[in-house]
Amino acid sequence: MNEKTAKKVARIVLGGTLIFAGISHLTFARKAFKAQVPDWVPLPIDDTVVYSGIAEIALGSSLVLTDEKHQRVVGQAAAAFFTAVFPGNISQYVNKRSAFGLDTDRKRFGRLFFQPALIYWALSSTDNT
Repeated sequence: MNEKTAKKVARIVLGGTLIFAGISHLTFARKAFKAQVPDWVPLPIDDTVVYSGIAEIALGSSLVLTDEKHQRVVGQAAAAFFTAVFPGNISQYVNKRSAFGLDTDRKRFGRLFFQPALIYWALSSTDNT
């Protein structure tokens, strides 16, 4: 597999994952996602989960459907989103909130290192240089 094809596959897999996550925000995993909303967010918790789910569906769809000309911008938007929601992962760890099988401090702490990987994935899979 050449590099261009590998990036396309990575971008589509990330997009599909975001679409699935966004749908889960709105349906079966809504309660679990509430565990990640920091206490300082000024919106109602459920609204925050819904809005972030909608954003994930939009970003995921954009990653899957965007043309080559706009991929880099979409990747940057996805990376910015992953950065923006990172405080939720920190909040889940600090407040010892169990969700998604993250039921120990060690698991919640380990999850923190996955966010930089998502940021890298979004940027590298959409970089056409």
